[in-house]
Amino acid sequence: MLDADHSSFLTPAESALVEQAQLDQSEKFLTRLTISSLRLLMLISAKTEVSLTDLTPEQIITWFEQEAKAKQTHGESVLKW
Repeated sequence: MLDADHSSFLTPAESALVEQAQLDQSEKFLTRLTISSLRLLMLISAKTEVSLTDLTPEQIITWFEQEAKAKQTHGESVLKW
């Protein structure tokens, strides 16, 4: 799980495992994206106190909007892009 000291949703070791997998480049990309997305959804679930399986698209969008506002207002955000 992502924590305050960890700014990546995919560790270098996990990325290396994906790279070693018998997948083509597009499949490797999708695998990394899927792992990262799961971690992000788990974080959103924890922050919103809504179970992962009960998260709705609207709740996810609201979380992203709040993150964008926090970045604009305070200059900090969970997302580092």
